[in-house]
Amino acid sequence: MKPSDLANQPIPPGPWDVVVVGAGAAGLMTCLELPAGLKVLLVNRNTSRRSSSRWAQGGIASVTRRDDNSESHATDTIEAGAGLCDGDSVRLLVDQAPQCVDRLLSLGMDFDRNRDGSLATTLEAAHSHHRVLHVQDRTGHALVDVLREHAEQRPGLLHRRGVRVSQLWVEDGRCCGVQVLDGCRLQWIRSRAVVLATGGGGHLYTNTTNPAQAAGEGIALAWTAGAAVEDLEFVQFHPTALKLAGAPCFLISEAVRGEGGRLVDAAGKSPVEDLPGADLAPRDQVSRALLKSMRLQGIDNIGLDLSEIPRDQAERRFPTILKRCRSHGLNPLEQPIPVAPAAHYWMGGVATALDASTSLPGLYAVGEVACTGLHGANRLASNSLMECLVFARQLGSINLPAVTADDIKHWTRHEGTVSSSSNSRSNASIDQLMHSIEQLSQQCWDVAGVNRCTAGMRRLLAQTQQAIPSLEQEELLRMLDQQPQTQELELEEPSRQELNLLLDLIHRQRTSALLLEACLFRTESRGGHFRADAPCSLPQWRRHSRQIRGQRIHTRQVTD
Repeated sequence: MKPSDLANQPIPPGPWDVVVVGAGAAGLMTCLELPAGLKVLLVNRNTSRRSSSRWAQGGIASVTRRDDNSESHATDTIEAGAGLCDGDSVRLLVDQAPQCVDRLLSLGMDFDRNRDGSLATTLEAAHSHHRVLHVQDRTGHALVDVLREHAEQRPGLLHRRGVRVSQLWVEDGRCCGVQVLDGCRLQWIRSRAVVLATGGGGHLYTNTTNPAQAAGEGIALAWTAGAAVEDLEFVQFHPTALKLAGAPCFLISEAVRGEGGRLVDAAGKSPVEDLPGADLAPRDQVSRALLKSMRLQGIDNIGLDLSEIPRDQAERRFPTILKRCRSHGLNPLEQPIPVAPAAHYWMGGVATALDASTSLPGLYAVGEVACTGLHGANRLASNSLMECLVFARQLGSINLPAVTADDIKHWTRHEGTVSSSSNSRSNASIDQLMHSIEQLSQQCWDVAGVNRCTAGMRRLLAQTQQAIPSLEQEELLRMLDQQPQTQELELEEPSRQELNLLLDLIHRQRTSALLLEACLFRTESRGGHFRADAPCSLPQWRRHSRQIRGQRIHTRQVTD
């Protein structure tokens, strides 16, 4: 049977040992690291190969040079994290990072090298040493391609694209599978464990460097199912995203400044000269400095000047960035690139232990969707891709429950397919759903972006909380909970389109409400969370925020 024919067939109900949701670096590495002999279903919402990790430009942080050491890497990580890094998570990452580099090299990862054959490294913000490995300015692209090539060769693995998880299957306080929308087919998939690797939530904001599917869906799925989420107030805004009328937001890697690029305002002066580290100060500080300069000068962008980087070095090191700029009529080696801050990375996420397990038995989370305690209040540059690798590696010793009678019943029982009688909405109502999504992301940017407005956040939180119950009553969303777990449901195409939009909106609403609640809860400024009405960091707030459905938001102590 051809792969195209296989893709049109229903996903087998099982037996599945593990369902992995998301096919970026975290999901693919998870598939490689899970114990041999397990039957693994990898589902990916996209039909294309887009993912946040594939878009990553800068590189992967690891100690590889003799003049560097893991203690220094840990110190840099903790300092960037503004007092909220969990020590055990930091130690795990810095200690295992070199082993993960060796693992990538064994898989064929072709890192850039120096003339003597040693691994080339660059310097990024808040790093005290050159320790960022790279493949030109397309490190994420190269990483995902290597991992996919090997993961898809795993015996017992089925990779299905264009499959969306609509909710987690929870039974007797344990996650035991997923409900998926596979084309027009809605079905339940039972498994002994589920791993979320769905990425972050940049598209909760209008301005973001993330791909479109990164809208916090994994966080909404986990929280709705009863898992704890942590530190959602900490969002990293990258200071240098392309800001050009008519052009999509595009990341200009921090490595550009590491190689000699300099930020300049309309007068040709540095807007970050007063910051310790200047152009390579922590991202939250640089982002706020740029916005302040833009506001004072009445401009909507800051220039990124590449003139101090030798031309041949720039062409060799940043071919993708230069090509993208040139496609929009810019000459980046002759004139500053117009840039502005944009949502880039979410330090918060589904709370996990060192083994990637969540507070909900049977559910695991890896990558940006997870909050491991590694990043604290502000992620150290290029630690994110390494986090995917290190914490996926922990699933090599996953402890799965025994197969139950309910598992066997689901895997062997089929009651046929029923058709949906739901009528689709009109085109106007679908347009309204799209408008509501766009409006919510703009509002989040306005009141909960780089500089947060307390009154605005309160208003938006109240509006969002009020909107959620009415949306939950939509017929297609109620149908999800009513679907028998032993049946497949075939939707008409208009209903499928509408259901996708409804899921987009409800997940965005739930996740935005959690974000706003966390931002209002923390009455201080720290790392990626800045409130003008509380601009200082306070010692009593050296604690993680934690949210669990049905409970009041509370805190968790930092582990040193």
